[in-house]
Amino acid sequence: MELLEHYKLMLTMRHFEEACLKGVPTGEIHGELHTGIGQEAIGGAMAGILRRTDALVSTHRNHLHAIAKGVRLKPLLAEIFERSTGLCKGRGGHMHPFDLENNFSATGIVGSAIPVALGYAYAFAVEGNTNIAVAMAGDGAANTGAFHESMNIAGAWKLPLVIIIENNQYAISVKSKTVSATPTLSERAGAYSAWGATVDGSDITNVIPPLEQAVEHARTGNGPAILEATCYRFRGHYEGDHDSYRSQEEKSRAQESQDPLEITRCQLIQAGIATDSELQTFAQESKQDMLALLESVRRDPAPDPSEVFKYLYC
Repeated sequence: MELLEHYKLMLTMRHFEEACLKGVPTGEIHGELHTGIGQEAIGGAMAGILRRTDALVSTHRNHLHAIAKGVRLKPLLAEIFERSTGLCKGRGGHMHPFDLENNFSATGIVGSAIPVALGYAYAFAVEGNTNIAVAMAGDGAANTGAFHESMNIAGAWKLPLVIIIENNQYAISVKSKTVSATPTLSERAGAYSAWGATVDGSDITNVIPPLEQAVEHARTGNGPAILEATCYRFRGHYEGDHDSYRSQEEKSRAQESQDPLEITRCQLIQAGIATDSELQTFAQESKQDMLALLESVRRDPAPDPSEVFKYLYC
């Protein structure tokens, strides 16, 4: 993908999540809605690198990853808005979307995406294909037992597992630096005979090359990889989070210097790829398209209460 296409994709991601925000005060979305606004460069970098057959297992903050993996926007948004037209017919909600067609899934338990992705990686190794499994994790998830146990097995058996750590500096309200024994999280890779690197995850041009290296490392039978991408989430941990653990000065500074869309917009203008006016038009069109999609989803029916016991395993 060219940089302009990545920019348009990140616009879609930003406006998709802004559409999601509209469902919280109206009560259309229940539970804790988690957005990745400010983290679009990491999700955007995956598009064009991952194959449809690769497995991507995400977290409670999963919308951007789903879009990057090619999940269709209408069923994804419908699932988040708990409509019967959603990916899981409105039963999974925003934390548990599942798309078999694109090998995408998510789980809301911190760190639990990693062992699920490990299972995919083991299956791919047994099948002898060249697919890889990607697990998304936050900096908090990197400190769980699931991270260590999964990486140890992946390293011992040289499984095609890539863990992408979105280090947005806070595990809910706990600052990452205060609970990590190492300056970076990726340097733990050596303990598992894995490839590892840390990059500025706010600039998509910085994320793409090492992500390609990590994917190639795992895909060619060299074992697991850890890519840590530093970033900053612009909103609270979830919608309704008081967010008093971060100063307004800190948040304002991050929005001024770490907005992936603004960084890419400036790069496109400086490179002469597009003008400011053209990029503004793209942004306006993207926002209007997403608002139209939102209205379409809102017209869809909610699940039928009479089918509450449908799709149960027991």
